Amino acid sequence: MKNNLDIVPSAVYIVGAGPGDPDLLTVKAQKLLAVADVILFADSLIPEEILHLCRPDAEIIPTANKTLEEIIGLMVERVRSHKSIIRLHSGDPSLYSAVHEQMQLLAEANIPFEVIPGISAFQAAAAKLKIELTVPGLVQTIILTRISGRTQVPPTEELATLAAHQASLCLYLSARHIENAQGKLLEHYPAETPIAICYRIGWPDEKIMVVPLNQMANFTHEENLVRTTLYLISPALSPAKGRSRLYHPEHNHIFRSSHH
Repeated sequence: MKNNLDIVPSAVYIVGAGPGDPDLLTVKAQKLLAVADVILFADSLIPEEILHLCRPDAEIIPTANKTLEEIIGLMVERVRSHKSIIRLHSGDPSLYSAVHEQMQLLAEANIPFEVIPGISAFQAAAAKLKIELTVPGLVQTIILTRISGRTQVPPTEELATLAAHQASLCLYLSARHIENAQGKLLEHYPAETPIAICYRIGWPDEKIMVVPLNQMANFTHEENLVRTTLYLISPALSPAKGRSRLYHPEHNHIFRSSHH
């Protein structure tokens, strides 16, 4: 693949690495990784194979043991040495990645940056489950949320309030508080609603289980899932799924003649 990407020295690229499968990187992310001078990556959340795409002489810095201030300090220092830097995040930078604070601090330091999106776990999970999370006549809304833990969720976003919509609900970062989550979901979804428990999507040890909602906490404990678990609660998981009107034989599509 011809690498015709102009990477700017003295800039930071905030890149989404996707959910765990290195093949789910965007082409743009792959091109940037091949030429960047410095890679700061969240070790344990990013597969090592992704680092094989980097230049052999690139400086690779794990950040799991570093504070936000230390990470920003490193970025600022490298940028001022006219280096191009990639800050590699798992999933997509727009979701639960603490990118907001990094962007604020980079802007305050007058450091130019660009954000490159990645596939999020909810998209990878739906692909593995072979479902669409928006089914005409059944569900047209996707809610991405988490339960209150160390990071407080605003009161207006309480899980029970969101569950009332009976939309496709994707629950991140909630395995440690799963009884609490299950209780709130059961206030609005029937007990036998099928839910998908998706552990380490895209990694070699990934597990996906579809269980009734009232078994959600049991299965989480039985499988000893405490992190990197996404829960999908959606009418789209029910066997009696609707059928898209667009592909329905009765639908007179503008490009489809109704006179066969």
